Amino acid sequence: MNIIELIGIVAGILTTVSFLPQVIKTWRYRSAKDLSLTMFICFCLGVFLWLIYGIYMSSKPIIVANFVTFILAGTILYFKIKYD
Repeated sequence: MNIIELIGIVAGILTTVSFLPQVIKTWRYRSAKDLSLTMFICFCLGVFLWLIYGIYMSSKPIIVANFVTFILAGTILYFKIKYD
């Protein structure tokens, strides 16, 4: 593993883990009223496109980070639609 791949892995972990508190809070309080539906739709689409890009480039850090981020952001989007 080279330094650039390590940077990619750390970046992926940090950006992915950053969604956990929002998922937990939204699930716990059953409220997503302060979240922008448009933002989460755009974000989920962007993360999905990054996932496709990572698959095309055969980049494991991009694939794993964006797959997990898509699941977490998609969960928030689901809660936003369900609870609002």
